[in-house]
Amino acid sequence: MENRKVFSVKVEDGREGRDGKPSVGPVYRNLLAKQGYPPPDPEMSTTWTLFSSSVEKYPGNRMLGWRKFVDGKVGPYIWKTYKEVYDEVLHVGSALRASGVEPGCRVGIYGANCPQWIMAMEACGAHSLVCVPLYDTLGSGAVNFIIDHAEVDFVFVQDIKVKELLNPNCKSTQQLKAIVCFTSLAEEDNAKASQMGIKTYSWTEFLHMGKENPWEISPPQPFSICTIMYTSGTSGDPKGVVLTHETMATFVCGVDLFLDQFEDKMTVDDVYLSFLPLAHILDRMIEEYFFHRGASVGYYHGNLKELRDDIMELKPTFLAGVPRVYDMIHEGIQQALQELSPLRKWIFDALYKHKLSWMNKGYKQKFASPLADLLAFRKVKAKLGGRLRLLLSGGAPLSSEVEEFLRVTCCAFVVQGYGLTETCGACTIGFPDEMCFVGAVGSPAVYNDLRLEEVSDMGYDPLGNPPCGEICVKGKTIFSEYYKNPELTRESFEDGWFHTGDIGQMLPNGIFKVIDRKKNLIKLSQGEYVALEYLENVYGVTPIIDDVWVYGNSFKSMLVAVVVLHEENAKKWAELNGYTVSLSELCSLSKLQNYVLSELKSTADKNKMRGFEYIKGVILEARAFDMERDLVTATLKKKRNNLLKYYQAEIDALYHNLTTKK
Repeated sequence: MENRKVFSVKVEDGREGRDGKPSVGPVYRNLLAKQGYPPPDPEMSTTWTLFSSSVEKYPGNRMLGWRKFVDGKVGPYIWKTYKEVYDEVLHVGSALRASGVEPGCRVGIYGANCPQWIMAMEACGAHSLVCVPLYDTLGSGAVNFIIDHAEVDFVFVQDIKVKELLNPNCKSTQQLKAIVCFTSLAEEDNAKASQMGIKTYSWTEFLHMGKENPWEISPPQPFSICTIMYTSGTSGDPKGVVLTHETMATFVCGVDLFLDQFEDKMTVDDVYLSFLPLAHILDRMIEEYFFHRGASVGYYHGNLKELRDDIMELKPTFLAGVPRVYDMIHEGIQQALQELSPLRKWIFDALYKHKLSWMNKGYKQKFASPLADLLAFRKVKAKLGGRLRLLLSGGAPLSSEVEEFLRVTCCAFVVQGYGLTETCGACTIGFPDEMCFVGAVGSPAVYNDLRLEEVSDMGYDPLGNPPCGEICVKGKTIFSEYYKNPELTRESFEDGWFHTGDIGQMLPNGIFKVIDRKKNLIKLSQGEYVALEYLENVYGVTPIIDDVWVYGNSFKSMLVAVVVLHEENAKKWAELNGYTVSLSELCSLSKLQNYVLSELKSTADKNKMRGFEYIKGVILEARAFDMERDLVTATLKKKRNNLLKYYQAEIDALYHNLTTKK
């Protein structure tokens, strides 16, 4: 029955390439936009109207929650209501204007997610100021670049980030007029700032100044710039993505229309646990949406390793994460299963297969097997706070194995989406409760069109079978430009279509899969193409592995990899094999290298990989790929050129050994 469903509508045919122009596939749209985009609600034309109308509708609802540290221990969640937040936002806005900030000025926000982050952001909205998030996870180099490039003259900052700002390497700080701390600044930082001629305020001082100097708000127009969000490229300087109020409000409106077609409705009692950086588009748009709906957002207390504790305390109904987070949840559940008696493990597996088979027949997850949920899976649900209704994954492809496992065991909807800062968040999104979306990123969002374009040197043809090509997006939720970079803006658009650089595949039922990056395809010396990112996702589920970087080039016929060991599982292996040495000493053991190779081989066998996709040699690493060594971007995407530079000598030696072994 379910195979006949189609999830997007074709609004234009594809056409063959000619005169050196590439072929393009058909144009697809969301089912709700078949007759053209639905007219957005005129009441929802800026992010400021989204927030201020919620304050009128839901003044007493909990809006922002956070946990206070008491005697070094983290306490329960404390809440501010919509009205309380609104009053504070008005004071912050007044204080900004009293300090001489004019509409159109760029205001930086630098620090981990917290209520003050949002209040500073909403205050920008109230006075037509442009909010510029400074990355919490990029080094001072990027912060220096953004302040200078966006001509930021006012920064809201978390106390532990003040040192980064006042660091002598961060030269552009000198152009700042003032710094407002989310809490309060240390004496030495105050002194240092005043030497540089920068005014400093604690949060309380700034609020007080706003109360003393009330200022009429000057709300933005739909075409006003709302935010310039810098996105870390895998090479070169960050790019400033310009998003207007209208673009962001239209996106929120699209989410409303999309969700409205399902029977499970979002309510004001929904609670989102926010831990993905607010400086990124995914978390930012989810929060904008929650505020529009009068629901609650609770912030994690700052340590991802202790996320479980925040989940149990907050009991969220909605989580959004990158695949790494879901891999951790999956590993945690798998570990608990290992500790069960063989009989209970057998029962769990049998119930899993039973529920999965009913889900595959088209039953909704909550009706697929109430018995299995009662006997086994409600315990998994309880470990995630007990109230979870929806899990969203974005940022990179989630492996099908993990996605299927979570769909069966979490007793909640699991949905993948795909998008970029440039598309204002998700430009494709999955439907809840449809098993055909496992391993895919969904169908087009309400306000954008998608099509595939031929990439001839990689052999991707949008008119072939299956249709594959570069994903191109067009519509009402696309960014206006890269700030002060007309050349790059021109390069990225062609005939109004934004070229994402990602390679997609269109499935017959109108949904998309992301299968590759335009630049991450390499050709081995035997002429075979290999998609590195895809292989890393598949190999990444191997238990002994925490992370993996796969390398090959056109002069070699074999792939090699640098493997970051999974600390616990590597230590277990060491115990079983009688080694009592540190993790970094384990890395040099050829016995462990061979074990890792055999584990990779069994993952490859399971996934029916082709011979040349097998990893033939490994370098073991104890330390995760990190930003300190500039090996990954802020969203943890691998910087392949830098990884190669860093491991070059070991890779050369490895290839040398492999070829002499032959």
